[in-house]
Amino acid sequence: MFPFDESIKPMKARAKVKPPEPPGWVYEPKWDGFRMIAWSGAEPRLESRNGKDLLRYFPELVAPLQELPAGTIVDGEVVVVRSGVTDFDALQMRIHPAESRINMLAAETPAKLIVFDVLAHDSRSCLDDPYSERRALLEEIFVGLGAEWHLTPVTGDIAEAERWFHEFEAAGCDGIICKNTAEPYVPGKRNWVKWKHRRSVDCVVGGYRIHKDGDKIGSLLLGLYNEEGQLHFFGHCSGFTNQDRVEILQQFEQFRSEESFGDEARRPGSESRWSAGKDSSWIPVTPGVVIEISYDQLQGNRFRHATRFERWRPDKDAVECSMDQLERPTGASFGDVVG
Repeated sequence: MFPFDESIKPMKARAKVKPPEPPGWVYEPKWDGFRMIAWSGAEPRLESRNGKDLLRYFPELVAPLQELPAGTIVDGEVVVVRSGVTDFDALQMRIHPAESRINMLAAETPAKLIVFDVLAHDSRSCLDDPYSERRALLEEIFVGLGAEWHLTPVTGDIAEAERWFHEFEAAGCDGIICKNTAEPYVPGKRNWVKWKHRRSVDCVVGGYRIHKDGDKIGSLLLGLYNEEGQLHFFGHCSGFTNQDRVEILQQFEQFRSEESFGDEARRPGSESRWSAGKDSSWIPVTPGVVIEISYDQLQGNRFRHATRFERWRPDKDAVECSMDQLERPTGASFGDVVG
C-alpha cells in the first residue's frame, strides 16, 4: 500500500533572524504541537518525529486518520486548542500511561490535526515532487477530510507573512516556516527556514543547578515578581562557555540561601512523569542578581524553551523585574487562522 517500508523522519527547519524573500519562497504559520507523520489505512499510524507511536494517546484521532485516502501519508502537527489558542501544556498532559486517564482526556481535551505536507498518495512517493506540486495535491486531499483536520494557510506574499508573524501568535503560532517552492521533501534535513519571535526581558536569578561535571554552573533559574511581590519561577538559562560556567558558580556560591522563589504555584524541581529520573535538584540564592535574557515564546507563566543569556544588569534593582515586562500577544484565534 505504501511506497516506504519504514518510518519517515520529518523534514525540519533551521532558525534565521529574517525570512528569505521572494521569488521562490512561500510562508506558513509555525504551530506549537507534536510533530506527526500520519499514515492512512484501516489500522492507521500516527508517529512522532522520532517514529514513536502517538495514536495510543490520542484514540479520538483513529477515525479522522481513516478518512485519508488509501496509500496516503501526510506531515503535520497534533494540537489541543483551548479558548481559541493551542495549549501545549494540555497537549503534554495527554501523554499518560493509564488507559482510563487517556480516554477521559480524549473526551475532555480532544486533539486536532493540522496538515501542511503530503509524502505519499495513492501508494506513490511524493518526496521528489517540488513543494508547489505537493501543496496542490494536499489541497485536493483535504477537501475529503472531516472537521478534526485543518489545513495550514500558505502565502507567497511576504507582506502578508509579516502580518501573520505578529497577528497569529495569539492563536498559538510561534513564528513562520519558509519553504522553497521548487524543493523536494528531504526527510531529516533542515532545508526549511524557521523565522521565530525573539524578545528580551530582565529577570532575577533565584537559584542555580550544578553541571553534571560538578565544578561549574549547569543553568541559572530565572524569576519575575508577581503583583503580590512573590518571585515566580519562569524558566532557565544555560548558554555559557565552560570557563564562564566555572566563574559563575564561584560567584553564586556566595549568595546561597534557604528560600528564593515565593510563588508556591510555580517552583522548580518538582517531580513529574516528564523528569524520567533526571536530577532536577537546585540551589536557591538570595534574589538580587539581574540578567537580561531573550526568549522566543511564552507558555502560560513560563518561558516555553530555554532562554538565551544577553548580559548582566548590575544597574537594575531586582524589584524592577516584574511580570509586566512581558508582551502578551493579541490578535487572531485558532479558528481565524485555519478557517
